[in-house]
Amino acid sequence: MASPVPLSTPTRQRAPVARRVWRPAAAGLAAALGGLGLAELTAAWIAPGASPVLTVGALVIDIVPAAVKELVIGLFGTADKIVLIVTIVLVLLLLAALAGILESRRPPFGRLLVVLIGAIALFAALSRSSASTLDAVPAVVAMGAAAIALTFLTTRLPRPQPPAEAAPGPDRRRFLVYTGITAGIGLLALAGGQLSAAATRAADAARALFTLPAASVRQAAIPAGASLDVAGITPLITPNADFYRIDTALSVPRIDPTTWRLKITGMVENEIEIDFAELLALPLEESTTTLACVSNYVGGDLIGNATWLGYPIRKLLARAGPTSGADMVLSTSQDGFTAGTPIEALTDGRNAILAVGMNGEPLPLEHGYPVRMVVPGLYGYVSATKWVVELKLTRFDQEQGYWTPRGWSELGPVKLSSRIDVPRQGTSVPAGSVVIAGVAWSQHVGVSAVAVQIDDGPWRDATLADAISVDTWRQWAYTWNDASAGDHRLKVRATDAAGLVQTSATADVAPNGATGLHEISVSVSG
Repeated sequence: MASPVPLSTPTRQRAPVARRVWRPAAAGLAAALGGLGLAELTAAWIAPGASPVLTVGALVIDIVPAAVKELVIGLFGTADKIVLIVTIVLVLLLLAALAGILESRRPPFGRLLVVLIGAIALFAALSRSSASTLDAVPAVVAMGAAAIALTFLTTRLPRPQPPAEAAPGPDRRRFLVYTGITAGIGLLALAGGQLSAAATRAADAARALFTLPAASVRQAAIPAGASLDVAGITPLITPNADFYRIDTALSVPRIDPTTWRLKITGMVENEIEIDFAELLALPLEESTTTLACVSNYVGGDLIGNATWLGYPIRKLLARAGPTSGADMVLSTSQDGFTAGTPIEALTDGRNAILAVGMNGEPLPLEHGYPVRMVVPGLYGYVSATKWVVELKLTRFDQEQGYWTPRGWSELGPVKLSSRIDVPRQGTSVPAGSVVIAGVAWSQHVGVSAVAVQIDDGPWRDATLADAISVDTWRQWAYTWNDASAGDHRLKVRATDAAGLVQTSATADVAPNGATGLHEISVSVSG
């Protein structure tokens, strides 16, 4: 009579297969962690802008289609950069585990995969416009360290043992120790890189000690009636900490203001260069301007209003003397971003400035310290260059800004729009008297009227707050006195100072800004 098959047999058959997968995968993960940690530490020491994760992220931003960019911004808003970095790290970890498995079964394919990943990081680092030879070092360190560590660990994988010798043996213990040491080195190196970055951030604290010079030309006092006393409405002036941030910089450039220079080049009679001290010594002007991102969907919050301090760009351009035929100024950021701005928008008298201050403080680092551009009436992708270091006079038929070859229009005038802030979408309000309020904008044209529609009823005029200028948004409010129980739809539209009524036709943010009317649903309780 045959002996029954022990119940533990299937487990004994499956366990070696699992070990053949997780141990090589662990070797790959540890090798990648070690290589990445040493690369980040190297970047922090000698090439702060060449972090492999950040340079690969910047490359992804450069090559990603506009539709994908808008999808990510629509889903995650200003957290898009964090999502990108986390995604890159997760993909790297998956590839590292695969490299470990390949190297254990079919060497040297695991190492070849590591080299391929390193080559992508190397290309990403050297393809930046501001790249130097040193920027290649972190990627090379990552590639070499990870390949060496992977070879070392996979050649020390435990050998299969008979069931009688299934207890952990010296090989298994040594492998676990080696793997742990490799991963530990990577974690320590990552921590060292972060400490170095923290030291850099501490040095940036000197920015807080910088005192803005007084404005030589102060704007007129903001009218008391420019801000409505309505709970929940967007503040008239957006605090710096709440101001939206959309740009291509995964790592905020940290520029020493004592070394900052702005060059004006290209189609000019006299190329000029100005440093930060010279800029601050000029008669600076104060103005309040609303900025908007072209990625702002109807009813979105990628828009803000601030009081800026800076020097008119038109005056610097006049010193350089643009030559006949120049119709575009290509501004360049420290991180390589470029924007093509119509020269008319910088010379027609609007408050287009090189800004050094924001709401009474030096520019925050993430908003362009030490100097950025602020141009009323244009979306940021064609005008609001942060960390600006060059203004090149050129032509639209000769050069393009960063986003134009990626599917966005050359010209980006801000479109007339409006938004309901209160009540919020989907909330419940009591019957009777309900205040509906929000903001409307048409930069460099101005808003003359706002109307509200309830369900399919007539358009009802809202009360407009006083205007600061044609370059800022205006708050508005309407009191719905006959709010009845049930579900209702609220809609808003604005009319600009030229008589143009905001269109109800919907358009996507690409290629030159969204259109349509902001509409929300509310429930009125009886």
